[in-house]
Amino acid sequence: MAQLAETIETPRLLIRNFESGDLDVLAEILGDESVNRFLYTQARTHDESVAALATRMSTSGEDDEDQLLRVAVELKNPRVLIGDFMLRWRNDVHRQGEFGGSLHPRYHGQGFATEVYRGLLELAFDRHDLHRVYGQCDARNIASVRSLEKAGLRREAHLVENEYVKGEWTDEIVLAILQREWRATESPRSAAHA
Repeated sequence: MAQLAETIETPRLLIRNFESGDLDVLAEILGDESVNRFLYTQARTHDESVAALATRMSTSGEDDEDQLLRVAVELKNPRVLIGDFMLRWRNDVHRQGEFGGSLHPRYHGQGFATEVYRGLLELAFDRHDLHRVYGQCDARNIASVRSLEKAGLRREAHLVENEYVKGEWTDEIVLAILQREWRATESPRSAAHA
């Protein structure tokens, strides 16, 4: 598992490596039924959250091609953990990445997911030189689709009843952005801050 070399700071958030003190809030996030509604996972017990945190803090299992970065998302003021996100990529000729994550329900609807995705896109494109980053959502998860769109991703596909999840057929939406598209949208912002 990959680890951040340094914390990523956005206007309202810190995107950082997980720490042992994150257990209680991570357990709330992972154990919440509403958080798991559109995911493959079920709500987790406290013991399962202990194991999940250990995995997120681990650096074992890394190799030169496959990378998985699990990050904690912390609100700057007050300093509190609000999310669990990931960026996965391959260091191969295709340079593709995937990201996603979950926010604590108390922090839904405030634009935090979009802010996290923008921070992770900067990491993916500027530090890891990925060519394309995508996100996949259950089509019923309108809030997640909107967060990805607000972060700059465009819809590439709507797959109809492509997966059988939790006893029902579900649609999936795939959204993506290319590095050159990211650079084009970031240029005015970069120039304004220069």
